[in-house]
Amino acid sequence: MSMIRKPAADEVDVLVSGGGIAGLIAAAAFGAEGLSVLCVDPAPPVTDAGASGADLRTTAFLAPSVDLLRRIGLWDRLAPHATPLQVMRIVDAGGARPEPRLIRDFDAAEIGDAPFGWNLPNWLLRREIAARLGQLQNVRFQPGTGTAGVVARDEAALVTLTDGRRLRVRLLIGADGRDSPVRQALGIGVRTFRYGQKALAFAVTHEQPHGNVSTEVHRSGGPFTLVPLSDRDGRPCSAVVWMENGRETARLAALPPEQFEAALNARSAGVMGHLTQATRLTEWPIISQIADRFCGPRTALIAEAAHVLPPIGAQGLNMSLADLTALLDLMRAAPSDAAGLAAYDRSRRPEAHARLLGIDALNRASQAQARPLRDLRTAALGGLYGIGPVRRMMMRAGLGLR
Repeated sequence: MSMIRKPAADEVDVLVSGGGIAGLIAAAAFGAEGLSVLCVDPAPPVTDAGASGADLRTTAFLAPSVDLLRRIGLWDRLAPHATPLQVMRIVDAGGARPEPRLIRDFDAAEIGDAPFGWNLPNWLLRREIAARLGQLQNVRFQPGTGTAGVVARDEAALVTLTDGRRLRVRLLIGADGRDSPVRQALGIGVRTFRYGQKALAFAVTHEQPHGNVSTEVHRSGGPFTLVPLSDRDGRPCSAVVWMENGRETARLAALPPEQFEAALNARSAGVMGHLTQATRLTEWPIISQIADRFCGPRTALIAEAAHVLPPIGAQGLNMSLADLTALLDLMRAAPSDAAGLAAYDRSRRPEAHARLLGIDALNRASQAQARPLRDLRTAALGGLYGIGPVRRMMMRAGLGLR
């Protein structure tokens, strides 16, 4: 599996269905292994922040994910654009007034010399990773083409693309989102948790420097998160993910600019001083979801095809890259055969399910409207934080470390 082979016209070693961030990284990873790789997606990637359809969310790559990006030759390209995350700060503002009543910092220095991770805008990630794929002779990225049909057999996966092309592939990677056509073609079911929430994602500038601190403000409706970005027009800048019930996000998005700014600053509890909206609003539905299994004949599901989580604790894409790391390691030992794929399912699904349940519990606690429940949430956070070994264990668990 380490040598580049020139495949027959209708053959490819690895087909990645899905050209989101996880799919693009998967294509780069298997390309770095010397395999012939084709990555397809029905939609071209939007690689300009100002373009229609641009993904204005950000991704915080935790330390294990950065290790993978280094391993596959991507990190040197991404590092110049990345903002380090040294401290994860939890602020409880669930009292009678929307102001901080409890602040707890989780500092990466307690468990190692490196930051927790590094934050980058999603639109920029798509631009840089797609450019990297263009440099790999054994990898092709074909946006504008999707997966139309799959017949998965023990000897190969037979895939029909939307342009009519038929392929015989050694390994099919389903990285095609929460409504994955690959997963559906294999008849794999899902379990879904719904919260009635949506998230507003946008960038803000603010008066106070962020100091490489990622801040989650909890009151009700869901967390309000500020994640550090590079300065914008000479002012400190952060990405915002503001989770609320769907009716409230619709109301907020419809407000005139001055009223939205007032609501924004009330919800932030003043943790960064005055906030000023710096990009347009984008809106995203919030669910949790997990596939009944993560593999089929010659097929592996990763990322949102396998699991979907609310954007809490930077778990989503980092879990996706943990999928990819496990898959790469197992494929080296047993290239795309049934035993290797079954081992991947045994390795990743229980871990993903456990994390999903943990994030589900945190999200439901953050949604609490009643004051007694918000008071209980505050007491639990204060109590757990005060126990040093527990605090450090929580930080290591959040990174996916033993």
